[in-house]
Amino acid sequence: MDFSPPPRRRPAENLLPMINVVFLLLIFFLIAAKLAPPEPFAVSLPEAEGLAAPDAALTLHLDADGQPGFAAELGDAALVALAKARDALCASADCAASPPALLLRADADAPAASLAALMPQIAAAGFGAVTLVTRQP
Repeated sequence: MDFSPPPRRRPAENLLPMINVVFLLLIFFLIAAKLAPPEPFAVSLPEAEGLAAPDAALTLHLDADGQPGFAAELGDAALVALAKARDALCASADCAASPPALLLRADADAPAASLAALMPQIAAAGFGAVTLVTRQP
């Protein structure tokens, strides 16, 4: 008769703490990520030397034909949607003290005349500053 103790089996690895860590990391990166709406069209930025563009809450795009785009809207509808987005932003912040800034992502091939015609419309919408986004040469 064999009275030796039976061989011990290794306990199964507990994966629950590892799964918890993975989900916590997933939640952290979802919260920390800056989600931006998709651009209405592709824009090739002009080259310029200078400082990096500051953060702004709203971004207007201008394609190579001089057509503005904001969110999913194009043309005059984009300017109307931009004004509505500004009004929604001003409902939660004090725009009278500091008017919101606007980033303008204009295509390098956009006509200067359409860019110049767009500026009074942007000013009429109530934006305090317009920053033209460029890329380093």
